[in-house]
Amino acid sequence: MFGLFKKKEERPEEREQNTESAQFKAFSAQFLPEELNILAVTGANGFGGGKSGNETLWTASIGLTAWMEEDSPDIHRGEFVLSTVGDDQLLEILRRQTPRDFIIKFRGRVSENGRRLLLLDLPEPGFDPDLKAILEEQKKPVTFWEEGLGTFALNRQVNWFETELDWLGTRISLVFDRDESRADCVMNAKALLAGAAEWDRRVRAYAADELLSSANDWAEGEEEITREQFMERMELESVEVREDGAFEFWFADGDMFYGHSIHVTGDLEKGPDWAQMEG
Repeated sequence: MFGLFKKKEERPEEREQNTESAQFKAFSAQFLPEELNILAVTGANGFGGGKSGNETLWTASIGLTAWMEEDSPDIHRGEFVLSTVGDDQLLEILRRQTPRDFIIKFRGRVSENGRRLLLLDLPEPGFDPDLKAILEEQKKPVTFWEEGLGTFALNRQVNWFETELDWLGTRISLVFDRDESRADCVMNAKALLAGAAEWDRRVRAYAADELLSSANDWAEGEEEITREQFMERMELESVEVREDGAFEFWFADGDMFYGHSIHVTGDLEKGPDWAQMEG
């Protein structure tokens, strides 16, 4: 486990070490036993970590877009996940030393379906001409233009297309999920924009009805915020539109929640149906 677990002298720490070893053993059991020397292309994001339940170690993961065995010409392309378990120190090292959009070399094991890989040592810079070509291709900008909406650019880190446009005199971001039907998203976005004034009023009114009481609780003795003031202080920043007509509006809170966001969801058929302060 490349130094994840240090020798401990006290019994409580020995128990913790045993727990951590058991966590890695259980995690590694999900992969085939053969250890391979692997070259891979990392995706648009670096290493992230998560924990669940009573786990003491992080599950550290990074996306890959291609991988190959070092001595094999066969390249696997698609969406893959490279992961391991480790402590805070290891997670920080992996974040620092494993760039996004990069070719890495490491020793690892592969899951039965080949979609997941287990990291067994610290990744190092690697090179292969075919992987280099894949890397250069994935880094190229991806855009499309739509009349009335503008030019959309792919944000690979969140896997969506986004553009800036005018919404009732305010510049906002309009977002489509990359994996949804572009034609349907465009159609629904144009329908939303065609009724921008009415949708803007309905969404703000719904948020005020749902969150005004909370905003006044946050005011802590300051002058009470009225429903009209709440609606006026909301500052629209972005709208996400989906292929099924669902939408999400994101607003800056106008300092009513000390800098948090106001998130409102709904759909074109029924209107807004949920609002929450977030962030």
